[in-house]
Amino acid sequence: MIINTLQTSITVIINLRPRHGILVGGVDEAGRGSIIGPLVVAGIGIRESKLAELRKMGVRDSKTLTPRARAKLFGQIIKTVDSICIRKVEPDEVDGSVMLRGLNKLEAKVMAGVIDSIGADEVYVDCCDINPARYKESIEQRLSCHPKRLHSLHHADSLNVAVSAASIIAKITRDQEIQEIRNKYGPEIGSGYPSDVTTMQFIREWVARNGDAPEFARKSWKPLRQMLEQAAQCTLYGP
Repeated sequence: MIINTLQTSITVIINLRPRHGILVGGVDEAGRGSIIGPLVVAGIGIRESKLAELRKMGVRDSKTLTPRARAKLFGQIIKTVDSICIRKVEPDEVDGSVMLRGLNKLEAKVMAGVIDSIGADEVYVDCCDINPARYKESIEQRLSCHPKRLHSLHHADSLNVAVSAASIIAKITRDQEIQEIRNKYGPEIGSGYPSDVTTMQFIREWVARNGDAPEFARKSWKPLRQMLEQAAQCTLYGP
């Protein structure tokens, strides 16, 4: 295995092996809707003849698996696939895109970089846009190395086993990032999603105490944006 870690807001892990036959790629993300932590995009490339191995080991959409099952499959997927690329996008970069209403474009750019890295002949991506054709075009515009075929699908993580494998890689990587934050700041951060009462209470108390958001939170998300605006008003006008 070859592992390259770039010291930027995007971390890349690539594992390339000699191959024969068509290489099928799957790309998915984890953490798009989170208010805490990075957005993680993962892609895998695997010989078409080995797709059955993924199905046999029980690879499916990561959301349908228990944490224990995901962890077990993560190791098996790493050993089975022919190429892997994982890219991590930090909250400040997500914020910059959201402020310009360009989150889909950011995800398309990152997915294009992943596709370039895995070197697959045919690639399936989980589409975040309501218009799959538009999202496919957005990715294609950002590719350096075009695969022979690119498919943009809604719910691809449940429809295509290569994307399912990528969803597991992305989810495990994202969970590890959240665990690192939890180890440093305590279990009070919760899952990191706005729907999590524990997470939102943690952020609310942080803003009240510090007058700003933690560096690992996305300031562009509406709930946090509103908290910061209220904190600024309290500072300006007093209690």
